[in-house]
Amino acid sequence: MPSTRRHLEPVVRESTPSIIAAKLRDAIRGGELPAGAQLGEAELARELGVSRGPLREGMQRLTQEGLLVSIPNRGLFVVEMTEADVRDMYVARSAVERAAAAQVFDHDPTKTAGDLRKIADRMSAASDRERSDQVGESDLDFHDCLVAGAHSPRLSRMHDTLLTETRMCINALGSTYPAPDIRVPEHQAIADAFAADDPALVDRLLVAHMDDAVERLSTVVPRGEE
Repeated sequence: MPSTRRHLEPVVRESTPSIIAAKLRDAIRGGELPAGAQLGEAELARELGVSRGPLREGMQRLTQEGLLVSIPNRGLFVVEMTEADVRDMYVARSAVERAAAAQVFDHDPTKTAGDLRKIADRMSAASDRERSDQVGESDLDFHDCLVAGAHSPRLSRMHDTLLTETRMCINALGSTYPAPDIRVPEHQAIADAFAADDPALVDRLLVAHMDDAVERLSTVVPRGEE
């Protein structure tokens, strides 16, 4: 008698370098490793309880992602974002999120709309309580949820790095980051456009949202060397 058991996906086990890269990425995103900070192998290996081999491989992954930079004769540092970096980051974010949004409509835009509305409501509640930090976290959760709705592991991986860079900018800007009342309605409109099953409107709103964000951020970050 043939088995009626559904196909079972194999368990994916993360390698030690992958786990290390994720921990370092989270530390960069959370500001524990701020922009410009130097990474010392001996100290990090001790803190993480790992040997230097997998630590180096994990750091190399973040170097390839552009989150770390190796400076000859000095060492490995967390990258510092310039105005040009911010603009380039948002070019990439726009491309990834617009591609993801198009894929959402091939899957379940109604579910994604509901998930996004919940996050937008959370943003609004935090804004009412004047909790800018919570609005900022919900802001990133919103975009992470949007890309997750595409069910594309590759888009999600690229987007994770881009959100880390975004968080680095927000950490650096502190109180100069846009007020919550500016961000909340933009996110609510995007969620409503998914609910209306209107891919063209979603795309227009995402373009406008990214353009607004890059203009606000690029006015208060260093220009870098000309």
